[in-house]
Amino acid sequence: MRVLVTGASGLLGRAVYKTFLEDKNDVIGLAKTRAKGDLKQLDLTDTEAAETFISEIIPNVIVYCAAERRPDFAEKDRDGTLRINVEIPARLATIAAKSNSFFIYLSTDYVFDGKNPPYSVDAAPNPLNFYGETKYKGEVAVLNANPNAAVLRVPILYGDTEYSGESAIDGLMDVVKNNQKTAEMDHYARRYPTNVGDVARVIRDLAKKQVEEDIPIKGIFHFSAQELYTKYQMCVVFAEILHVPIDHLIVKDKEPESAATKRPYDSHLLNDRLNELGIDTSHVNFKSWWTRKLIRRK
Repeated sequence: MRVLVTGASGLLGRAVYKTFLEDKNDVIGLAKTRAKGDLKQLDLTDTEAAETFISEIIPNVIVYCAAERRPDFAEKDRDGTLRINVEIPARLATIAAKSNSFFIYLSTDYVFDGKNPPYSVDAAPNPLNFYGETKYKGEVAVLNANPNAAVLRVPILYGDTEYSGESAIDGLMDVVKNNQKTAEMDHYARRYPTNVGDVARVIRDLAKKQVEEDIPIKGIFHFSAQELYTKYQMCVVFAEILHVPIDHLIVKDKEPESAATKRPYDSHLLNDRLNELGIDTSHVNFKSWWTRKLIRRK
């Protein structure tokens, strides 16, 4: 397959690029500001340039990993977030339809309010924050522009980061290590941390079903690891691996009375539709993965 990955310099994009490449595909990775190595620099806001590029390479698959994924930042830059999460993917989905390319849009569990988990693909979205709203609007815009496109919703992600800000989970690691500073830690909201390597495998397998096996893959899909953690429980895991105390953490086990950006309580995603297709939905064990990574760092 010839595969085009947008946002290929990001945490998920790098994993997707690597997974398709290791599977002996012809992979083109795009990045706007961190284009290094074999990645190509392209500003996706330049619609004409993007359409010209896609029409020249004619990919079998386009994976849209570019996004504003930080809920707090999204609130501060609403226009920019709408552009990257809604407008641009809709335009690329239209281009993909013209070139007969399979388009995959990455979305989030934050399209749900977290009040009635677990969530199947046909559950009604009700995002609590602007970030979730833009991802839901992105889903609708993409599928309206290209009914043969696919949307894959995923939860909080982790993996091999290039800097701690790439993943909120890496940020928790920083808090655990800084045991000289008291910090509040959420022990209320439920999360299902999922490794980007597993997400990339699912994306690759969906693409293979569509392109190589000629099985129609369209509409909404969910993929999530099934291990439940609060942020505090993740910190406990890190502390156990690092053999450091966490008595500097103040456990907050009640729903926040006020928060700048609301988060869902439990937006657990069900993998049922992927399982019905025979897609591998296994996932790495959270603690085991972090143990291997932190031991390598030593």
